[in-house]
Amino acid sequence: MQNQQTAWLDAVKWNEQGLVCAIAQDAQTLRVLMVAWMNAEALQQTAATGFAHYYSRSRQKQWMKGEESGHTQKVHQLRLDCDGDAVVMLIEQAGGIACHTGRESCFYRVWNGSGWEVVDAVIKDEAAIYGK
Repeated sequence: MQNQQTAWLDAVKWNEQGLVCAIAQDAQTLRVLMVAWMNAEALQQTAATGFAHYYSRSRQKQWMKGEESGHTQKVHQLRLDCDGDAVVMLIEQAGGIACHTGRESCFYRVWNGSGWEVVDAVIKDEAAIYGK
């Protein structure tokens, strides 16, 4: 018998690795801040705590956004798309920095017709954020 507390996860179409694409979008400005992956545990933790959790494919582990940097993401709303294969979170970004590079958004490069142009300034140096 399926646990009623986790039955909502059945609506999600997990990929072959058991992951779903997760998009963090600023709840006020609606700017897309980052895209990452979630496994079922990360999505459950996000729903339970109200803070964004993700799954790192490179580190092969679940993590809470901001656990090292302090730049947590308070989730105001979780949305699942029509196909069930993408999650959008409307979030409040602590410190105004979502990107590990120290920028507001991971989408700081714009195609200008001949190359990728960096259009967003670094708010805080990566070394200052992570102490590396």
